Amino acid sequence: MDDTLLLRISTYIDILARWNAHFNLTAVRDEDEIITRHFGESFFAARHLFPRRSALAGATAADLGSGAGFPGIPIKLWAPEISMTLIESNHKKATFLREVVRALTLTDIDIQNARAEDLRQSFNLVTLRAVEHFSRVLPVAARLTSAGGRLALLIGSSQVDEAKAILLEFSWQAPIRIIASESRVILTGAQPVSK
Repeated sequence: MDDTLLLRISTYIDILARWNAHFNLTAVRDEDEIITRHFGESFFAARHLFPRRSALAGATAADLGSGAGFPGIPIKLWAPEISMTLIESNHKKATFLREVVRALTLTDIDIQNARAEDLRQSFNLVTLRAVEHFSRVLPVAARLTSAGGRLALLIGSSQVDEAKAILLEFSWQAPIRIIASESRVILTGAQPVSK
């Protein structure tokens, strides 16, 4: 990692700790665990989703239920060429995301303080991690995924069969176990070319 990226991660952790003292952005409070669980998982996902960073120009991504910004902001840090949308319906969390984006001087990143069900855009990549009502949110995430686009789920291994059963039309890759996690995986599926 270069010094700029390390500085951005440090700034992000400082802002997260300050906000987390007043609002429950994440249950993880320990800095080492924040680095391992939130940043580690997010960068691990980014590396698998964008192994060839040279082909990213014009790519669009959305992080559904972005919360504290994971994995969306680390993915944007990994692949600054993509256009990233963070979708968060909670006003306080959306305000937090705006502060992080401003402090990290990120460009081509949009925060949508809206319910995903109300959005009419579609994206080449949609990510979903640790959301409530998984079975209800999954079809919404699929609708936001463009034809031929990918849906990346950072989930527990016990949710893999449920995801595949809900989105039968997707072509699913084998789940990839997240390093340093006993049960969490990245499950990536491709939306059919014609929706």
